[in-house]
Amino acid sequence: MKTLRVTLAGAGAFGLKHLDAIRVIDGVEVVSLVGRELGKTREVAQRHGIAHATTELADSLALKEIDAVILCTPTPMHAAQAQACLAAGKHVQVEIPLADSLADAEAVAALQRRTGLVAMCGHTRRFNPSHQWVHRRIAAGEFALQQMDVQTYFFRRSNINALGQPRSWTDHLLWHHAAHTVDLFAWQAGGEIVAAHALQGPVHPVLGIAMDMSIQLKSSSGALCTLSLSFNNDGPLGSFFRYIGDSGTYLARYDDLFDGKETPIDVSRVDVSMNGIELQDREFFAAIREGREPNAGVASVLPCYRVLAALQAQLG
Repeated sequence: MKTLRVTLAGAGAFGLKHLDAIRVIDGVEVVSLVGRELGKTREVAQRHGIAHATTELADSLALKEIDAVILCTPTPMHAAQAQACLAAGKHVQVEIPLADSLADAEAVAALQRRTGLVAMCGHTRRFNPSHQWVHRRIAAGEFALQQMDVQTYFFRRSNINALGQPRSWTDHLLWHHAAHTVDLFAWQAGGEIVAAHALQGPVHPVLGIAMDMSIQLKSSSGALCTLSLSFNNDGPLGSFFRYIGDSGTYLARYDDLFDGKETPIDVSRVDVSMNGIELQDREFFAAIREGREPNAGVASVLPCYRVLAALQAQLG
């Protein structure tokens, strides 16, 4: 098996998760690391045995041995960097979101079609064993989704990342965190989203973004979704999913799953790992080796970004 040689761009909170995941995947080696500050990037590269460290993605793309790139960079850079990778002949996985505008998302998808390379977006919820378990029940005709109720809650009243470190860019409830649920709902409901409505709270005077948001969706299947998002929540943090269907209720909390009476459901045999990021990366590398479209390929997630754009238009 030929070793796939990979660039990881972005050595922050999620970049480190990908480095940990790739370490347990056979036949894959990270050989170049791209970061914002050269000193810190070199330190991370040394800890993970990565020979090449740089602050410029172009330096890494110029390396002939690179087969693929994983982008864990700030959201505003995703679309342009994904296109740069494809233009350089490299397969690319972009951490969610693919872009922060529909036009940019469509531009990435168009370039992927022209190049025929693998281009995938990190819609991790498709890979979490808890959500995979529910999806398989739906596919088998054992569970028909009627409603999803989702809470995505953080306490981020200043510009920090998941590790509590200062960010050089501003996160967004709609274009990042809502993207997870909009895509997951469409994937689980099995139809197109035919109605979408959004409300947002006051805009933060410094960050310039709404800190609270409420979204309602309806699928062509008839299923409903209610999504509440907040950066103001000083309580249990994370995303919590309630699936209500014709034959049961399920509660998904990241990689754990419970029935409606809080009885744990064993999802340890759903896939080869309980780590959603690892499963996401495994799919990316498998699609490259097999020359096929990956689950969460840019074409398959594009409808999500059409819905986000429609919601953005409502919010003004």
